Amino acid sequence: MSGQEPRGGYRDNEPRRNAQGRTRNRGQAGPRQYSQSAPGQRKRQADPARLVAFKVLREVSGSDAYANLVLPKMIREYQLDRRDAGFATELAYGALRGQGFYDAILGTLVDRPLAELDPAILDALRLGAHQLLAMRVPKHAALDETVSLARAQIGAGPSGLINAVLRRVSAQEAQDWTQQLAGAASSESERLSIEHSHPDWIVRALRGALIAHGRDASEIEALLEADNLAPLVNLVALPGLGDLSGALEAGAEPGSLLADSATYKHGDVARVPGVKEGTVRVQDAGSQVMARALASVALPDDGEDRYWLDLCAGPGGKAALLGAIAVQRDARLTANEPTAHRARLVANSLDAVPHGYWMVTEQDGRDFGGEDYAGDYDRIMVDAPCSGLGALRRRPESRWRKAPRDIPELTALQGELLDAAFNAVRVGGVIGFVTCSPHQAETRLVVEDFLKRHENAALLDTGAAVTDVVYPQTPAAGHALGEGSTVQLWPHIHGTDAMFMAILTKKA
Repeated sequence: MSGQEPRGGYRDNEPRRNAQGRTRNRGQAGPRQYSQSAPGQRKRQADPARLVAFKVLREVSGSDAYANLVLPKMIREYQLDRRDAGFATELAYGALRGQGFYDAILGTLVDRPLAELDPAILDALRLGAHQLLAMRVPKHAALDETVSLARAQIGAGPSGLINAVLRRVSAQEAQDWTQQLAGAASSESERLSIEHSHPDWIVRALRGALIAHGRDASEIEALLEADNLAPLVNLVALPGLGDLSGALEAGAEPGSLLADSATYKHGDVARVPGVKEGTVRVQDAGSQVMARALASVALPDDGEDRYWLDLCAGPGGKAALLGAIAVQRDARLTANEPTAHRARLVANSLDAVPHGYWMVTEQDGRDFGGEDYAGDYDRIMVDAPCSGLGALRRRPESRWRKAPRDIPELTALQGELLDAAFNAVRVGGVIGFVTCSPHQAETRLVVEDFLKRHENAALLDTGAAVTDVVYPQTPAAGHALGEGSTVQLWPHIHGTDAMFMAILTKKA
């Protein structure tokens, strides 16, 4: 062995050679550089779309933010193209909607309560689970990219845990997990809660709402499924101010529920002609129906129809539509919103409506119950604060933030606002009471209690008023209550948020 170089006896600053004497790594300039960390500790840059989705979940769970407000800002900040923006949106919204289902799975795979996990780890696990079980992402890509994201954003140690847990998640398909978890449910509502990722109390409340509004309880699964579908973007052209021709040329399709509306499926809606100018607005078709029904219903006494009030106007969608119609009628709209920043949103929404036909006030809506406002208005919209159970598809995190204890406080406020509106409406005028919730306590029971308190109040045929503004083929939404009727729209039937409406009048 003498005279031979010992194995491994080369110096670090000399190039290595193979058995043929050729220099290895000849394309490398200078001595080869070696990583000082193990392969598992080296950080890869996170995929931008997944990074945006992760940051949205962190804001939602860590700062009580709203995904629909955070996500657009993140997309702009990271300059995602259309494809990546769509992927980030589906990933973030899908993980939030499916949180209950994914947490039920993860709870069987982690050796501690999920509440004891670092919230960032839990968010990464939810993102990985959604890719593995609900998106057309190859399993290896879902695993590798989620682990890389975790390593870059959380650390090498946690990424190992995430890798191990997600590999166990990937061992079964979504339907297998559903069957396993639902099979252990102790009640029908718990089974539906797991399968459709809704809190158990919301499942029970929605089933009760279907029955209360004249539907069959068997529709509950279709309703829950509709809550988990991404809603279409609905557009409305403000009457007399905007038109949808440019939107239709840009790829929008005519709405199926009522006139002057459209749906837009692809691309940045801000680029649709009229949207930046405010004459074409993004607004759920159900909200459009409510505003048009209130504006169109005939006043019982055919009296003056000049002064209108939107009592709870923020953020301003219904106010803008009412304001445009008010211009056509030579009426004047007062849009009231007690919160300053939301009042500014209302003013921005109304900016496309000719000034002089509207004003924005910042008062507690209950103040309109005072003598100074008695009988001042001909038409009043009361779009009351509510639980939002009718818009769960639109706000994916909201179902996990609500609790049954919220309902009594909300219904008390709804009743007080309705009483204030009744003071402010003139004899023969009309009130549109609206909530974005089908919960029986926030809808028909509020109306029934109101009618008991006010003997000179009457419920009009709200179903007929809505029928007058929607297309003839629209499924019926009215349900009798005494001599009048209320209206409840449904996402699984009408393709709208679950909006409720009752049109009331004041008798002499």
